[in-house]
Amino acid sequence: MGRKGGGGEEGLKLVLAFTLLFALPVLCRGSIVGVCYGRNADDLPTPDKAVDLIQQHNIKYARIYDANIQVLKAFANTGIELMIGISNSDLLPFSQFQSNADTWLKNNILPYYPATKITYITVGAEVTEAPNNESALVVPAMHNILTSLKKLGLHKKIKVSTTHSLGVLSRSFPPSAGAFSSKHALFLKPLLEFLAENQSPFMIDIYPYYAYRDSPSNVSLDYALFQSSSEVIDPNTGLLYTNMFDAQIDALYFALMALNFRTIKVMVTETGWPSKGSPKETAATPDNAQIYNANLIRHVINDTGTPAKPGEDVDVYIFSLFNENRKPGLESERNWGLFYPDQTSVYNLDFSGRGAVVGMPTPNSNGTAGGFNGTTKTWCIASSNATQLDLQNAVDWACSTGNVDCSPIQPSQPCFQPDNLASHASYAFNAYYQQNGATDIACTFGGTGVRVDKDPNMVLLLLLPIRTNKTGASNITAMTSSSSKTSSSSQNLAGKWAYSLILATLLRLLC
Repeated sequence: MGRKGGGGEEGLKLVLAFTLLFALPVLCRGSIVGVCYGRNADDLPTPDKAVDLIQQHNIKYARIYDANIQVLKAFANTGIELMIGISNSDLLPFSQFQSNADTWLKNNILPYYPATKITYITVGAEVTEAPNNESALVVPAMHNILTSLKKLGLHKKIKVSTTHSLGVLSRSFPPSAGAFSSKHALFLKPLLEFLAENQSPFMIDIYPYYAYRDSPSNVSLDYALFQSSSEVIDPNTGLLYTNMFDAQIDALYFALMALNFRTIKVMVTETGWPSKGSPKETAATPDNAQIYNANLIRHVINDTGTPAKPGEDVDVYIFSLFNENRKPGLESERNWGLFYPDQTSVYNLDFSGRGAVVGMPTPNSNGTAGGFNGTTKTWCIASSNATQLDLQNAVDWACSTGNVDCSPIQPSQPCFQPDNLASHASYAFNAYYQQNGATDIACTFGGTGVRVDKDPNMVLLLLLPIRTNKTGASNITAMTSSSSKTSSSSQNLAGKWAYSLILATLLRLLC
């Protein structure tokens, strides 16, 4: 305080640092957990009461399956981010005429937006499973909806996609052999091109329950419930899987990569576990439903990612808010709800993900539980003693020979900012480290990597900026002025703090 010369610029640097710090959660906000609000029942509470129930449990994201006016009004001014569905029966008119899409948006979105925070529109649902072949209608309908959004200037705020069942894959085991069914090729090629071009997610409905129910001799219940103490090894990659959810997600990522679509993110638009079933559905119990959903939430909120995509966000919507008594099929079909229609809980569930992991093995002496990443974890970040040249060489190796997917730190991708080598290196190092068993040797990188076993928010406060040479100054330190020794020193200090704050936030989101 009281220093003259450069004080204004130093303050500006700190303002810039904090601006970047608080902007990052928007770019790399971490995984989210939402709920599916279906209404295929006779005795459900009114939409207002249903939304009150969602808010009482601090749920910030919801999926609905149509554009019901009363439901849209109920979500107004709640801050809950809403995914709205267009049914398969409406695909034909939406695909045929742009005017139909324009009219639908005018009548069903504009009167309620932005008070009702609509963020996604799903055009059709699991069309490859539908009895009528409607898949050819999906992409044209999506294009028309997108065009309507562009006319209104909303195409960057509301994303367009469609949902799929896991049946869209012809093979899902081992995950590295994941492949899309060739019979859907004519549908999938233009769809994936649309998603990649518009940075929309590939939406999938995943149900480990069905995998266990239909093949209990090949799938263990513990593996389906996130409580396996053993691991399944992918023979092609050596990646270790402790739960079916991750294996199914990675099968999709490998299927996408096989078609050279590496930037499309996977979003789980339905998953869950039934609390009641027919006599043959012995795994459909309240205890198992609680175990699955509680461990799912914990797994997602921890941002552990999957073995093939460590640290990658996985957004998940739990099916469903209520039991729905009008659903056809086996008894389990009517018992996926978290709540009964009278709004009492079917079982207790903590949506914060901060509660104890349900049904997990007792932690080992090192603080981790069996094959699951428990509350104790280590990270690999860029060393503060590394030169820019050494760091760049290490990043180049990790993103090529090291088989790390570095697409998230490419320009215009979610984790490109802050655009400096230290941040990008820490992303690549930690991805490789987690992907390869979090062993000491997986964090060497020729001496440019360093393991930390404390919260990166605390560790990074102790870090100094990476040493630079005249030709490789970082974006932040290069901003400092040489107008005077005093102001230069002050601004370099501001740069150090900006570096630490930004990198700490990035690593917090990565890990």
